[in-house]
Amino acid sequence: MTDDVLDEVFAVIEDRKAELPDDSYTASLFTHEKGENAVLEKLGEETTELLLAAKDDDREEIAHESADIVYHLLVLLAMKDMDLEDLREELSERR
Repeated sequence: MTDDVLDEVFAVIEDRKAELPDDSYTASLFTHEKGENAVLEKLGEETTELLLAAKDDDREEIAHESADIVYHLLVLLAMKDMDLEDLREELSERR
């Protein structure tokens, strides 16, 4: 895994947002009839699944659900016309 994997994933998300291919799950989140609520619901669902995995000490599932949360968070950032630099700046300020 490269250090810039988040940048790569975010670039794909931005591409799907712009192109809206019919066969793309990511694109479907941008065009969902529920609007951004679809992504917010997914973030809630994945957070619950992560908490349960952590409670069960299931490292594989913790990694899986964490990745789902990060992915859906990146989609939300793209929906709000934000990018990874916004996130990096905020995290940098908290160091």
